[in-house]
Amino acid sequence: MDIDIYQVDSFTTEVFKGNPAGVCITDHQLTESLMLSIAEEMAVSETAFLSLSDMTLRWFTPATEVKLCGHGTLAAAHVLKERGLVDTGEQVHFNTISGQLTAFINESSIELDFPSPILDFEVTPVAELLEHLGIDTKAVTAYGTFDDKQFIEIDSELILLNLQPNFDALKKLKGRGVVITTRAQSEDVDFISRYFAPWVGVNEDPVTGSAHCALSVYWSEKLEKAELRGYQASKRGGYVATQQLSDGRTKLIGSAVMVVKGVMKIPSS
Repeated sequence: MDIDIYQVDSFTTEVFKGNPAGVCITDHQLTESLMLSIAEEMAVSETAFLSLSDMTLRWFTPATEVKLCGHGTLAAAHVLKERGLVDTGEQVHFNTISGQLTAFINESSIELDFPSPILDFEVTPVAELLEHLGIDTKAVTAYGTFDDKQFIEIDSELILLNLQPNFDALKKLKGRGVVITTRAQSEDVDFISRYFAPWVGVNEDPVTGSAHCALSVYWSEKLEKAELRGYQASKRGGYVATQQLSDGRTKLIGSAVMVVKGVMKIPSS
């Protein structure tokens, strides 16, 4: 069996920047075991699997399926545009386990309509988590949760940039993912962040769309503005523009660049 496969750098206009996502396009859905095997072979943080017959979109890390993936959705929409299956000015609707997601195709960017998570700050900070992340409790401005993930605001951009988490120790704790953020010193962006998810096989994610839904909810309220620009300060780095919509959802806006396209040869069973 031959499967069309792509690798796309999301939330960037440059190759080798942003977050690389695998994209697998098939007429019909593949089995979960095959999708996981392909994701392991692609060896990027997430691979998006799109079934054209029903527009079902799923995302897998090399270790597990995830409920929501912003950069994988952006990458899938970009591939559809590159293949001429959707044109500038059109919308494409994806059916996912997080509900229907919409991508609006612009000339040089793509707008994603995502659900806004609920942030809960009535929780007790996990001291061991902060310790293994390398964060002093005195630097923590806010500590909360969303979608089984941790959300931490700290008071220093320098501390954020210099974090070197102990991933082996983190994996011994219960967790799914943790986003750490602070207000940006630069006037070009409103906030910066980093995202760690060793529990699902991704020590540090280069640019995390789903985390920016939570970041948008948080910073739009704190900064009292609906439209924001965030920078995820991973080694590759990437920019995500966000907007809080009147219907309680979040718009993520970014660009993407196709890096690899080809055919994966799957032996017949």
